[in-house]
Amino acid sequence: MSKTINVSDETYSKIKSQLQGEDIKIAKDYVIIRTYSAGVFAGELKSRDGKEVVLKNARRLWYWEGAASLSQLAMEGVSKPEECKFPCEVDEIILTEAIEVINCTEQAQQSIKNVNIWKE
Repeated sequence: MSKTINVSDETYSKIKSQLQGEDIKIAKDYVIIRTYSAGVFAGELKSRDGKEVVLKNARRLWYWEGAASLSQLAMEGVSKPEECKFPCEVDEIILTEAIEVINCTEQAQQSIKNVNIWKE
């Protein structure tokens, strides 16, 4: 069961965590997208039309440690941020073959955003 709550003019869904039995907050419009062939991205959902998704402030999640799956990543974030390879954010990206859209918790959003930028 979920409830909608407002905090500082932001709307969040409050749900009961099945794993920990505690309340968690879902980040408004922050999602993880798995695509058919372009990989995995996290960002602010701007729009979705069928398989086409537009994200703002998006990061490609190239490699992660400290989460067993995208589901865990979306709920808890990463526990080994120093091992993750997330390049810099892009202002906007259009993903044309989205096959999975997962809402993130506030905790996961902050975890993803706080991973240092990976670059060669």
